[in-house]
Amino acid sequence: MQFFFLWAAAAASFVTFCVHFFVGGVFVARPLLADTHLPKASKWLNYYCWHVVSIVLLSLVGAYSYATLIPDRSELAIYVTILAAAASLLSAVVALKAGINPFRFPSTSLLAIVAGLGLGGLLAV
Repeated sequence: MQFFFLWAAAAASFVTFCVHFFVGGVFVARPLLADTHLPKASKWLNYYCWHVVSIVLLSLVGAYSYATLIPDRSELAIYVTILAAAASLLSAVVALKAGINPFRFPSTSLLAIVAGLGLGGLLAV
């Protein structure tokens, strides 16, 4: 059962990366770069952060895959499960602060799914 949940967490992390990179690239990153009102440093720092998130999401894929292949080493899966849960919570808080339904941000639900699958894998030991 642990095997199933951790591979599912890896797959969900990859789906989350794809949504972030391909869909979000069109609807978030591209408009950010086209904006002419933001200060130059703010615009490019936000773009840098966009790519940091891409790296982190791919790291989730790698960490869950590693935890599946080497089940005796669950520390990395524990860490990325906490990271995914915290990022999902942060997404919801930021959306609420902006007066937006938290589920309008795909990161809220997608990272909650990743964290739930990761937790399922960790508890199924």
